[in-house]
Amino acid sequence: MDNMFDKLLHLPLFQGVSHERLSEIVEKVPFHFLKFKRGEKIIDRGDSCTHVRFIISGKVRMTYESRRLKFNISHELTGPEVIAPDYLFGLDTSYPFTLKAVEECGMLQLSKNDYVRILQTDHVFMYNILNYLSRNSQAFKSQLLNAEQLSVTERLVMLVNAFTSQKSKNVVLEFRQRDLCRILGARRPALITAIEDLATKGLIIAPNNSSIEIVDRKQLLDYFKK
Repeated sequence: MDNMFDKLLHLPLFQGVSHERLSEIVEKVPFHFLKFKRGEKIIDRGDSCTHVRFIISGKVRMTYESRRLKFNISHELTGPEVIAPDYLFGLDTSYPFTLKAVEECGMLQLSKNDYVRILQTDHVFMYNILNYLSRNSQAFKSQLLNAEQLSVTERLVMLVNAFTSQKSKNVVLEFRQRDLCRILGARRPALITAIEDLATKGLIIAPNNSSIEIVDRKQLLDYFKK
């Protein structure tokens, strides 16, 4: 049990919680541990977010897909990681992505009501979720405000940043060029130039005209921060 507690204390939204405090919470609140087989669907796009979910072990792939345009972006996450707690609250609590197990994985989930009970009685949990939500909101606003000043290459990097997280690996974009141009507000020659530029720098792999693989997300973002 101590080993499991150690894993839980490394989860986003649990950091800063003491071992003793976590023991108290586990005694009062039902923690549901689930296992998923390789290839099994965990979340379908449009499912209601009724639980806060965490990856404890294994690997999953998250895929966002446009409803109107031929475009999707997917990435892999490994534990410990939280799965989109942004959708637990607000007007729209439907997940905008699908989530599948890449390999056998273990997950923890807490019902929304139980999680709210924890937030009401523990300020560390409260600050963790508030910081998480605020950080995501501020980053998105900053990206939007600066979008017009960015080159097409930088807009493409911003798109990757917006739909992935710090720990994302194996990021892949699949698209029809004219649809990606609409998303980026770019002309096709400018898009092709941007892709060629990133590929030349070794930041992406473009195996064909309709997909891009990010070599290293952190390296890609760090390059443009400079």
